[in-house]
Amino acid sequence: MSSNVNVGIIGAGRIGRLHAEHLAFRIPAARLVAVSDIYLAAAQKCAADFNIPTVSQDHRVIMDNPDIEAVVICSSTDTHARLIEEAAAAGKHIFCEKPIDHDLARIDRALAAVDKAGVKLQIGFNRRFDPNFKRVHDLVRAGQIGEPHILRITSRDPAPPPIAYIKVSGGIFLDMTIHDFDMARYLIGSEVEEVYVAGGVLVDPAIGEAGDIDTALITLCFENGVIGTIDNSRRAIYGYDQRVEVFGSEGCAIAGNNYPNTAIVSDKHSVHRDLPLNFFMERYIESYIAELRTFIECIQQDRTPPVTGVDGRIPVVMGYAARRSYAEHRPVRLDEIAFSLLDR
Repeated sequence: MSSNVNVGIIGAGRIGRLHAEHLAFRIPAARLVAVSDIYLAAAQKCAADFNIPTVSQDHRVIMDNPDIEAVVICSSTDTHARLIEEAAAAGKHIFCEKPIDHDLARIDRALAAVDKAGVKLQIGFNRRFDPNFKRVHDLVRAGQIGEPHILRITSRDPAPPPIAYIKVSGGIFLDMTIHDFDMARYLIGSEVEEVYVAGGVLVDPAIGEAGDIDTALITLCFENGVIGTIDNSRRAIYGYDQRVEVFGSEGCAIAGNNYPNTAIVSDKHSVHRDLPLNFFMERYIESYIAELRTFIECIQQDRTPPVTGVDGRIPVVMGYAARRSYAEHRPVRLDEIAFSLLDR
């Protein structure tokens, strides 16, 4: 293997372009050598902007290139599992955006292919790499707040996505809350046993007409006894609202929102500051760079990536449990979902 890792990226949409820029300009150990997208013009623009030598409409150009050691999958969700299987069969290490799939059987086939091939797989739960959230995680792990008792996660978008996206997203729990499910496991270091959801359509009636909800309060019961809550809204008019708190027997660790600056203005009427950052690509820019840098280092150093395929699977199970809880107005254990899907 070369000192640098040759990478191909599949999907040149918004997140694909973001990853391409970071691989090309901000991660010296990576060499971005190819990009593909079913929309050739998108791949061509990405290649021109980030100096990528190989451009294709067919992802198999990347899969068939023996010099490419790793692929970054940023295509639509319905292609993720299939592309993971293809990449594993081609012997390439894999970074894949979340979720792996909306279907647990397809996820399991993809993970089995990865295990069989012996390649590395990292799932794009970038928020684990946010410096603020990682600091809370590290404090909890170090015992600085004693035994954790209560987890609180607030996750609110500045505006809902287009209705066309809502219809294919898998719903709020598999699209939006899935990040928070992963963050809950990451911060507490224990698995969730039971989920209970109260929710509704309070932002946009069209979201309800599309079969989804836009507001939710989720209670989590962990194996280690911790009680957690997640509150979600598709619209926070003041900006991207992303906060976590872990309360324990010896203290509390809190991470608040990020702001464009630290200036606070005080006058005779009020004390105020600018609104929080208003878009996830601004709020989490450092974490996107850090997750890909870690992926490349894991390849170079032959380490297991910190966000594995199993880490990608469990939040999908949690999403199904949350969906059932909302539909049936009751707490749902995660093992109910595992059994019911195996029986299908």
